[in-house]
Parts: sequence; C-alpha cells; structure tokens
Amino acid sequence: MINHLLFPIIIPFFFAITLLFFKEKVKVQRVLTVIGLTLSLIAALFLVAKVKTDGIQALTLGSWPAPFGISMVSDMFSAILVTTTLLITILVVVYSFTAIGEERERFFYYPAILFMVTGVNGAFTTGDIFNMFVFFEVLLIASYLLIVLGGEKRQLRESIKYILVNVISSALFVITVAFLYSVVGTLNMADIAVKIAEIGQPGIISVIAVLLLIVFGVKGSIFPLHFWLPSAYAAPPTPVLALFGALLTKVGVYAIMRTYTLFFVNDISFTHNFLMVLSILTIIVGCIGALAYFDLKQIIIYNIVIAIGVILFGAAQLNEAGVSGAIFYLIHDMLIKGALFLLIGVIIYVTGTSNLRAMGGLLKTHATLGWTYLIAAFGLAGIPPLSGFIGKLLIVKGAFEAGNIVGSMIILASSLVVLLSVIRIFIYAFWGEPVPLPKTERSTYLKMLTPALLLVVLSVLYGIGTEWLIPYVTDATDVLLHPSIYIDAVLKE
Repeated sequence: MINHLLFPIIIPFFFAITLLFFKEKVKVQRVLTVIGLTLSLIAALFLVAKVKTDGIQALTLGSWPAPFGISMVSDMFSAILVTTTLLITILVVVYSFTAIGEERERFFYYPAILFMVTGVNGAFTTGDIFNMFVFFEVLLIASYLLIVLGGEKRQLRESIKYILVNVISSALFVITVAFLYSVVGTLNMADIAVKIAEIGQPGIISVIAVLLLIVFGVKGSIFPLHFWLPSAYAAPPTPVLALFGALLTKVGVYAIMRTYTLFFVNDISFTHNFLMVLSILTIIVGCIGALAYFDLKQIIIYNIVIAIGVILFGAAQLNEAGVSGAIFYLIHDMLIKGALFLLIGVIIYVTGTSNLRAMGGLLKTHATLGWTYLIAAFGLAGIPPLSGFIGKLLIVKGAFEAGNIVGSMIILASSLVVLLSVIRIFIYAFWGEPVPLPKTERSTYLKMLTPALLLVVLSVLYGIGTEWLIPYVTDATDVLLHPSIYIDAVLKE
C-alpha cells in the first residue's frame, strides 16, 4: 500500500509520464494535467488534515528501519508548502491555456510542469539529504526544458547561464553531502541532527553549514548568489516565469530553513548571524533593483529577491515570532508572486510591451485589471489586513525580541521600497492618458485575467483568515524550533 504522504509526489509523476504519449493532442494534455493536479491537491489537503490530527507522518521505503532506508517525512511545514505549490500550479496551468501558445504546449510543456511539481513536492517531503539532491535535479531538469521552450534567442542565451550556475551548484551539493557523510556517517536528516548534536559543532560542521548555504543560496538567490536570477527569469514566457518565481526559489529557502533549524543549531552565534547578515544584504540589493528598472518583469523579479531576504531574516532569529513569521510570509509570497506575475502577463498582453514608459491610461479601458493589480500590490507591500502584513509583523517582532533592531528597521524600510516599486507600475500603466493599444481578443484577456484574479482572492483570504491558519503555522513552527519532535517521529516510527 502506497503511503498517503507519497501521493502528492507520485500522482503528478504518473500523469507526466502518461502525457508523454499525447504530444500532439493538446486538449487531452490540458484535461489530464488539470485532473492530475486536482487529484494531487486533494491528496495534499488530506495530508494536511492527517498531520494536524495525528502529527508528523514518516515512511521509510523498502521496509528498512530508519536511518538505513530512504525516509519520506511530512510535517506541517512541508505539507502546507506542498498544498500551496499545487494550488498555484493549477491556476498557472489554466492561465497557460490561453497565454503560452499551442506551439509550446505541443513541446512537452505540461509534462515538464508535472515533472517539476514532482521534484518540488519531493524536495519538500524527503527526509534524506541525498534524496533532496535527487529531487532538486528532477525539478531543475524540468525547468531547463521550460526555460528554453519556444527557443527565442534571449531564452537560449539566458538558459546557458541558468544551466551552468545550477550544474555548478549541484556539483557542490554532492561534494558537501559527501563531506557531511564523512563526518557523521549517515544521510538521514533526523539521524544527521542526532549525530551533529553528539559531536557538538566542530569547525568542519560550520564549514559544511556555509557550503550548504552557498548551494541552497544559489537555488534561492540570496546575495551575492542572486546575479543569475533577474535576466534568467525574465527570458521565458509569463506562465513559466510565474511558476519559477512562485516555486523554484522557495525550494532553496525551504532547504535553508530546514537544515538551519535541524542540523546547525549548536553554534548559532556563527551560522545564524552569518545567515542574518546575508539576508539583510539580499533585501538591500533587491530594493535597489526594484527601483532601478522600468521593465515590469524586472521590478517584480527583484521583489522576489527582497522577499527571500525577509523570509531568511525571520528564520535566522530562531525564536517563535521570527520563525512563524518566516513560514507565514513564505506562503504569502508564493501566492502573491504567482498572482503578480500572472497579472503583469495580462498587462503585457494588453499593451504589447513590458516597458512602463510605453504604457498609460489602462484604468479607463481595463478597470478590473487595474484594481485587481492594486490589491495584489498592497498585499505584496504588506498593507493591513492583507497577508504580507501579518508575516512581516511577526518577523519584526522576532527581530526586536532577539535584539536585532537595525535589521528590523531595514525590513520596515524595505516595505516602503516595495510599495513604491509596485505603485510606480500602477501609476505608469493605469494612470494618465490612454496610449494606443494593439488589437487584442477580449475573450483571451478575460481567460487570462480569471486565474490571476482567483490567486489574488486567495492571497486576500490568506490575510483575512489568519486566525484560522495560525494553528497550522504554529504546528510548523514547533517542528522547526524543537528538532526533537521531527527526530522522534522519524527514528521511532
């Protein structure tokens, strides 16, 4: 019997393989993709309920006892991330029906998305550090196809950089895992935590902590490893950009949060202060980038960098307010970035350009789009009662409790920069005199706007429904702050 925690990984994988046999049948691919993702989402929701009632779900494959077999572990943190991933992917897929073009759809677009979701959900669920590398490779190989899909010159140029950076970081990942194995003699993440606690945190473990931060920092794009992200993410079509922006960087962030709360907790004066300094620098660089550009895609892409800094700053506090704020903000950012990328895709479709200086007056012709975008922009900036506010408030509270006053001031200042950058889009694109627009289909516009609107509504509900969601976030925080809960669930299953 397949354990229920594997369903959100196995279902997309099975459907991805099935779709390979329907290359030319676009409509069949669309229907099967939506069915596969919906079934996965239902399985993920069941999993969240199961973890809520019965605690952490752990499974060691092949009937081996942990730590000898490969463990898959679903705690509340990974379960809510898996659920959010599937929710966003369904809406991006529906958006793709009109936004990506049939030529690209025929070229294994939907199987690539499902393989990527398999990798993302696997990385969130695995309890084995080498297996995390394997799932990273699954999602990266799928992303290599998605980034070149359509074969435009710019895509091919940026994809070379994207692939090179990720191949080097993957090689470093394997080397670091080998280092770690040579020190602790195990790959099971719960067992690694036990072994590191037994030997304290000698210098070699701190070196491994920094190496893992480099590996995951490349995937999550923290300063100074973010250099590849702005140009690489701007190259592919909007639905692919939405998937990358909402999901891929977050896998790197998840891996940092997981390892830095499970493994490296014996010398936090070094590891977590180092992480905190890098996260503050990441926020500053993201703020500069968000204000420097007049290109829609670049402004929101640099906002990804800012958010990653904010989340990791919260995680680095290693106290209840900081970590729960980081978790809350991570889910918020996945939803709101997905929504914003879909919305700017609609703006680019309507205007025929991503250059802000060539736009104007859209509010008179596309009012719904304008007000939807404004709500999403306020959500991103953290205007209460929208979802960005609660996460950021908790992170700042955690920073004050930990005595990091300067860092919390930078977080608050970054909110103003984020607001300025997204309001600038609103003023340039929607305000002022209307400019001549290229001829577009009204029905296509509405089909693209609907999933974007649904994602914005979801993000608003996420903010308003905080009271109901806090018990789930608290469960996730408890596991991160008390590694013994995770270790006991895995090693004593």
